[in-house]
Amino acid sequence: MLESKRVGLTFASMKSVVDKGVIFWLFSGCLLVAIMVIVGGLTRLTHSGLSMVQWSLFMETIPPLTTADWMETFQLYQQTPEFKLINYDFTLSEFKSIFWWEYIHRMIGRFIGLVFFLPFVYFLIQKRLSKKLVQKLLIACLLGALQAGMGWYMVKSGLVNDPNVSHYRLAAHLTIAFLLYAYLLWIVLDEVYTQKVLRRTSSLIGIQVLMLFTFLQIIYGAFVSGLKAGLVYNTFPKMGTEWIAESVFYALETDGIISFFENLASVQLIHRYLGFAVLVLVVYQFVVSRYRKQNKGQVRSLYFMIAMVSAQVLLGIFTLLYAVPIELGVIHQFGALLLFTSQILYYFYSSKDILQWQ
Repeated sequence: MLESKRVGLTFASMKSVVDKGVIFWLFSGCLLVAIMVIVGGLTRLTHSGLSMVQWSLFMETIPPLTTADWMETFQLYQQTPEFKLINYDFTLSEFKSIFWWEYIHRMIGRFIGLVFFLPFVYFLIQKRLSKKLVQKLLIACLLGALQAGMGWYMVKSGLVNDPNVSHYRLAAHLTIAFLLYAYLLWIVLDEVYTQKVLRRTSSLIGIQVLMLFTFLQIIYGAFVSGLKAGLVYNTFPKMGTEWIAESVFYALETDGIISFFENLASVQLIHRYLGFAVLVLVVYQFVVSRYRKQNKGQVRSLYFMIAMVSAQVLLGIFTLLYAVPIELGVIHQFGALLLFTSQILYYFYSSKDILQWQ
C-alpha cells in the first residue's frame, strides 16, 4: 500500500510538470510531417513532382494567378525532359493538374517551418522550454532542413536528362521524413511522460530488430516507387508463374549485387519478402509478450501493431495486384507510417519503468 501511494505521488508530480501548450505544439508538428508524407505520396503517384522546375525558400510562395503567369510557368516546364519525352502533348489545363500537387507539397513544407519557428521563439522567450528540450528541437530543425534540401536534390535528378528522379534520392527523402516524424513523436512522448527511466520492463532487442526490418522495408518501398517496380509482376504469391522471377537470376549474373538495388524484379522481390519478415517478427513479438509482464502502454501498442501489420500486408498485396492505383498506393504509404508509429510507441513503453503504467 505504501509503495502504491509513492507511485501515485510520483505519477501525479510527473503530470504536474507537463506543459500542455508545448505538447500541443510538438504534436501538431508531428501531425504535419505525417500529412507531408501523405501529400508527398500523392505527388509521386500523380507524377507531379517535376512540375515546378525552380526552388527558392521564399520565392514562389504565391502561385501563378494570371494567364500570363501560368504561361510563363508552363514554358519553364516545357524545357524539362519530362515534357519533351513524356508530356509533350500536355495542355495548360493538364499542366495545372500536376502543378497543384507539387505546389501544395512545397507549401506544407514551408508551413511546417513556420509552425516550428514562431512558437519556438515564443516558448523560448516565455522560458517554457528546458535546455535539454531546446537541444532536441535544434536537432529536429536540422532534420527538417535536411529533408527540404534532399527534396530539391531529388527533384534536380529528374530535370537533367532522364525525366525520372533518382530512386536513391527518393528513398533518402522519404526515410528522412520518417526519421523526423519518429524523432518528433519520441520528443512528444518524453514530454508527456517526464519521469526518468528507472528500469526496462523487458529486453529491447526484439523490437529493435523489428524496427530495423521495418525501416529497410520503407527504404525498399521507396525503391519500388522510384523505379516503378510495382508495375511488373502484378501477381501474387508468385511472380508470374515463378516464386522468384527468372529475371532476378539473370540480373544477378549480369550486374551482380547492384541488381538488388536497381533491377525492377529484384527490388520488388526484396520488398515482398521484407514485408513477410516484418509480419513474422511482429507475430513473434506478440507471442513472446504473452510470457512477459507487460504494462498497459505495451499491450495497447502491440495490438495496434498487430492490426497495422495485417492491414499493411493486405494493402501491399492488393496494391500490387491492381498495379499501384493512386488510392491504394497512398493508403499503403500511410499504413507504413502507422505501422512504424505502433513500433515507436511499443519501444517507448518498453523502455520505461513499469510502475508508472500499472
